[in-house]
Amino acid sequence: MAIADWPRSEQPRERLLTRGAAALSDAELLAVLLGSGVRGKDAVALGRELLQSGGGLASLMAGTEPPRMSGLGPAKHARLCASLELARRALGEELERGAPLLDPVDSAAYLKARLRDHPHEVFACLYLDNRHRVLGFEELFRGTIDGASVHPREVVRACMRHNAAAVIFAHNHPSGVAEPSAADRTLTLQLREALQMIDVRVLDHLVVGSGLPVSMAARGLI
Repeated sequence: MAIADWPRSEQPRERLLTRGAAALSDAELLAVLLGSGVRGKDAVALGRELLQSGGGLASLMAGTEPPRMSGLGPAKHARLCASLELARRALGEELERGAPLLDPVDSAAYLKARLRDHPHEVFACLYLDNRHRVLGFEELFRGTIDGASVHPREVVRACMRHNAAAVIFAHNHPSGVAEPSAADRTLTLQLREALQMIDVRVLDHLVVGSGLPVSMAARGLI
């Protein structure tokens, strides 16, 4: 049965308009974005399949784009890509409103959304001023699934370009295991020593996996 044949009070769009978006399930919200289903599958069923294929809402939000699947044509795919990117940018905007970062949790959600589902390792940096307000974000280095080659000289140049007083590093582990490796610890110390030469402080290095990002500062590794 098509959603148009459901009782009007049960249709996702009508429920959203009368009761608010919070009243809808994840699949129903996706159905509103999709606009319509496909032959033999209504938009809510398509939303459920998308969530299942994408590994759940968190994985879908963190990924670079929604998974391609039967029935998800170019228009629907583009609409979802745009919606997910808007959500990721909203996370970033929270960091750019001038409030200082006082805790690893403040930046963890944003960094996880940006890095978690890359198929290869990516090393990124949040640049901060002397009050720990965000100046910018960059993905500096990309590698294979086995690791990224990070050059301290380039990190120093990037910090000078942003006129940063402090930085928070982050990189993902495509395996999903966020435990810092011995190489991660060595690299962090090398970068800290290099940045001390230009009076830039390394506040943290977050390792992003499938769960909560691991703060190396909280582990006492910086």
